Amino acid sequence: MTQNIQLDAELLYADMREGVQALIAATPQPVVLAGITSGGAWLAERLQRDLGLPGDAGVISSSMHRDDFAQRGLSISAQTVLPYEVDGANVVLIDDVLYTGRTLRAVINELFDYGRPASVQLAVLVDRGGRELPIQANVCAATMTLPANQLLELARDSEGRFRFVLETKEN
Repeated sequence: MTQNIQLDAELLYADMREGVQALIAATPQPVVLAGITSGGAWLAERLQRDLGLPGDAGVISSSMHRDDFAQRGLSISAQTVLPYEVDGANVVLIDDVLYTGRTLRAVINELFDYGRPASVQLAVLVDRGGRELPIQANVCAATMTLPANQLLELARDSEGRFRFVLETKEN
């Protein structure tokens, strides 16, 4: 069962943009953005443009380092493309929804396959709780609690506007 949820993703994006801008201002240069596929990549692309950052945002995939790879297999989502030097960079990872922390663990492993960043920070639209690993966002636009059988996903329309979709999984 899929339904739209009342969280205004565009308003949350505006809050996230302000938070990321402050984070960048307080971080030694160079700062680069890496969006986690797929919702985080959409957000990072838009942040890159809206904040007037040079170059392109990176896209990073968790698929090769997932601890449930045997069950999920290789994702059809975009693969990692980091159009900048990772060594010595201050990386801001961008994601739509933070849940257990397992995707972030896999993404950090993937990031270090490309080099050794000076720092890694995290910005998310929504933290839905349910953490299984000690991972916390530096910037978070909203916090909410959802049952484990619900999946919150960011969607993007043809004009690039964001909205959330809530899906309930059958047990």
